[in-house]
Amino acid sequence: MKEITTIGLDLAKNVFQVHGVDEACAVVVRKQLRRARVLGFFAGLSRCVIGLEACATAHHWARELKALGHDVRLMPPNYVKAYVKRNKNDTADAEAICEAVRRPAMRFVPVKTADQQAVLMMHRARDLLVRQRTMLVNALRGHLAEFGVVGAKGLHKVEGLIAIVRNGSDECVPEVARRILGVIAGQIDDVEAKITEVEAQILGWHKSNPTSRRLATIPGVGPMIATAIAATVPDPNVFRSGRGVAAWLGLVPRQNSTGGKARLGGISKRGDGYLRRLLVNGAHAALSWSKAAKTDPWLTSLRARKHRLVATVALANKMARIAWAVMSKGEKYRLVTATA
Repeated sequence: MKEITTIGLDLAKNVFQVHGVDEACAVVVRKQLRRARVLGFFAGLSRCVIGLEACATAHHWARELKALGHDVRLMPPNYVKAYVKRNKNDTADAEAICEAVRRPAMRFVPVKTADQQAVLMMHRARDLLVRQRTMLVNALRGHLAEFGVVGAKGLHKVEGLIAIVRNGSDECVPEVARRILGVIAGQIDDVEAKITEVEAQILGWHKSNPTSRRLATIPGVGPMIATAIAATVPDPNVFRSGRGVAAWLGLVPRQNSTGGKARLGGISKRGDGYLRRLLVNGAHAALSWSKAAKTDPWLTSLRARKHRLVATVALANKMARIAWAVMSKGEKYRLVTATA
């Protein structure tokens, strides 16, 4: 059998598809592998390039295959889709991956370590709990509104509604409904306690990570955003500049240009939506509370010309570029004041 130089591996839960070619791009192997046989198969091969689509389990398999000495490269699935011929199936997907990984202009995704994935898992768990808390609070408000009990807006006002539910002497809510609403109130307390526990774990990792601590010196960036950036972007050198980070996060205008005429729309919203949301929320907080943001001439001029939300997204874009500079230079953020 000819020596395999490039392999496209289509990942799955149990059955994996392999498509391997030699240096002349001739197909050498095309087969299915059960999960238990994957590592044994690649351990018997000489060093080659292995292409994978960046998905939920891709980073785990990339680490395992790298440990066997192979050159593993992850690619965004959208970039691989263009190489799928006709119908989509596992065989066609593996062939498309093998073809895409050989392209000289292909962009690759850095392989995350297990520690980085663990930190991001804490963020995802917190995000899930926050959504569950919102669902429970909305349910409590909606059910109480059916009995004429309406509370003020804001999460901090929910305690007043819970007090009404747990007040047995209040006759505005029937006893049967009070017992059911008490269950929802208990769930809100439990979820709130779990959110606090996860946030404490994230803060502990933040204090132990020097990159995260440097990122937290940027106005509008707290431990939550800093830890998310530090875990999501382990190597800032994969980007040529801070503009690349902002574009990767979808914080730049979407283009529909042709004929030499530039047509720019709203932000593209590509990339990591969770990290983009955190940066926009941090920019909102900076505009409202940060003294540095309020005295920034660039931001003051922008707010005078543009809508507040446009200024917020522009500040989030700037925060992303500053974060890249802080990580690439290994220094803390330094506020540059305008001189007369």
